[in-house]
Amino acid sequence: MSEQHEVVAVRRNSEGSIVEFKLSSGQVVDYMQAQEMVSNDEIKNLQLFKGRDHEQHIRSRPDDTVANNLDQLPTF
Repeated sequence: MSEQHEVVAVRRNSEGSIVEFKLSSGQVVDYMQAQEMVSNDEIKNLQLFKGRDHEQHIRSRPDDTVANNLDQLPTF
């Protein structure tokens, strides 16, 4: 299994949608790269889910704290 990263910050577009993720390694990945990495279990604090639009989306893994939710992470 490859190294597991953690998302530490997000970048949003002008509509407020997340378009990039900054990982604990300092690497910046776009949304599609992050989806692939989550699929390969390379990002430990995210998971994929199928939205109402039947597309795969990314969300933070549920836990007992809101501090690591994507909406709470710093932007870069």
